[in-house]
Amino acid sequence: MQDRRWHPSCMQMAMRTDTNPTLADKLAAAIADGILNGRLPPGERLDEVGLAEQHGVSRTPVREALRQLAMSGLIDMRPRKGAIVSKATPEEIESLFVAMAEMEATCARLAAMSMTPIERRRLQARHESMVALARTGETEAYSDANIAFHSAIYAGAHNAPLAEYAMNLRRRVGPYRRAQFRVDGRLLRSNQEHDAVVRAILSGDAAGAHAAMIHHVSLVEDAFEAFAAINAA
Repeated sequence: MQDRRWHPSCMQMAMRTDTNPTLADKLAAAIADGILNGRLPPGERLDEVGLAEQHGVSRTPVREALRQLAMSGLIDMRPRKGAIVSKATPEEIESLFVAMAEMEATCARLAAMSMTPIERRRLQARHESMVALARTGETEAYSDANIAFHSAIYAGAHNAPLAEYAMNLRRRVGPYRRAQFRVDGRLLRSNQEHDAVVRAILSGDAAGAHAAMIHHVSLVEDAFEAFAAINAA
């Protein structure tokens, strides 16, 4: 009988493309920034050709970027009108964060139980490498490293469907998670919250890892709300 277990190396291979931003990811981030800081107001039409010319790319990554943003609720894809900037309600954003917190907390709990020694060492190394980025305020680099950090926890859960669901949900919440790093002092606080998660996972404290991740994502939501309030002023 064929062995159908999900080997750690297979999980890492599946995650690899998600921890390195693609051109579409970068375009989605740039457009999302414009929407979240108010440069692209609700109701504005996003023209594929114009965006491609503005960023010096073909229309293919632009289409993918717009698809990602539609998943996040930042734009609507309308027949014959194309992409229109929308405005996610606070209730919709809260629902996304609640779902993300529960999903990530489950991954953290399982990672505390299932991570191999080498996976634990690599998680610790990722965390330690982010300390310098937080201290020097390198927002974009920290944001990219943050995706890799959380992806390592998804992989460490050793549950392929759960890791896939977590990554798909993260894509939907991604623009809001990136925006919260622009709040003063948020990088250092984020790194401190990660420290509690990492310590629990490394010690095999499943309940502690679950609680620490729930707490972390709730503070991410609080930071995004602070960012939104500043930009709405």
